[in-house]
Amino acid sequence: MTQVVYGKQVVRQILNEGSRAKTLYLQNSYPEFEQAARKNHIPVVFVDRRKLTKLCESEHHQGVAVEIEPYHTVSLQELIDGKKQEYGFLILLDEIEDPHNLGAVLRTADAVQADGVIFKKNRNAGLTPTVAKVSAGAIDTVKCAAVTNLTRTCEELKKQGYWIVGADMDGEDYRSLKYDFNTVLIIGNEGKGISRLLREQCDFVVSLPMRGKLSSLNASVSAGILMYGIDAARHPL
Repeated sequence: MTQVVYGKQVVRQILNEGSRAKTLYLQNSYPEFEQAARKNHIPVVFVDRRKLTKLCESEHHQGVAVEIEPYHTVSLQELIDGKKQEYGFLILLDEIEDPHNLGAVLRTADAVQADGVIFKKNRNAGLTPTVAKVSAGAIDTVKCAAVTNLTRTCEELKKQGYWIVGADMDGEDYRSLKYDFNTVLIIGNEGKGISRLLREQCDFVVSLPMRGKLSSLNASVSAGILMYGIDAARHPL
């Protein structure tokens, strides 16, 4: 079964990559998209706004959508084998339910060249058109693994030489670590945080200093700060 994704940035990424796209839908003439589609022999279909809104199940399509093959996940071992830098860097999501958060995490993961994102097969936002749009194309550049059991996944990653770093409110300042080791960063559920079983798997628990009146940040915002913190510790000026 195919999917329809929409929005200029993610459609541009898909057309440039070429192999996933099946049909391009346009509300108006956009030479950039038309040329990219024809270069890759992708059919172009013009539709009115009402039809495009129905196809996308959203009014926020920006006049551009593309029908694609579904997004697929990879194995955990493929993430481990695909290490991009001296030390591995994986992000593990503990039941992140909001697709906007998953999309934002993927976008930042691409920016810091993380090796991949891990989430549960159920009770977690999956690789949907909404995630694709929010990720602004990162859904095609960041590998994702969907696993059955997060605790067993952490156990396996430890055997493969990874250290588990959980993000929680009562941890040490995230800047206190050098992250000069293969790292799995755990980001907890939007409301409940990290589960007890995953907390027990953590080698380190880190937190973000909160000097204002609020006690927490959005999950994807926290993830973004921590990912850049890890990247900065590994690549000091």
